Amino acid sequence: MRRALTAIALGLLPAWAAAQAPATCTVPDQLPPARLSGEWSARFWDEGGSPERPSDSGVLHLERHPEYGGSVRGELRRGTGERVRRSIVSGDVTDGEFHFDESDDGVGMAAVWSGVAEDCGGRLSITGTRRPSETARAPEPVLRFRLDKAPGWR
Repeated sequence: MRRALTAIALGLLPAWAAAQAPATCTVPDQLPPARLSGEWSARFWDEGGSPERPSDSGVLHLERHPEYGGSVRGELRRGTGERVRRSIVSGDVTDGEFHFDESDDGVGMAAVWSGVAEDCGGRLSITGTRRPSETARAPEPVLRFRLDKAPGWR
């Protein structure tokens, strides 16, 4: 009986190990608006810092851009409590590169985002740099960012 249980356990080991292995990550050439749409968690940190110790965080909600079919637009909410800051963002992923424009008022550009999207076993994340625009009213420092798409539909 013990030998049979050992054989069964050893037979299941490859399947268990495969389930525990980290997902293979790829950089998609294109991400259609349907894959970018939804809710993303956002973390920001200073250059030289780390995403595990963000200086700011927020939520980004994206939808298909009403004027540009291959792009998305949405709202970024950063901060907490009375210090929540809202801005409008729009952009896309083309040739594996992520590009976003951010506006505090819907007219002027506050920042430009660039980075790389990764698909790790069906979970999307985008990592890159957020740079204040030259015309920003109150320029901020250059920040690194990481966006992680919330699982499921939101």
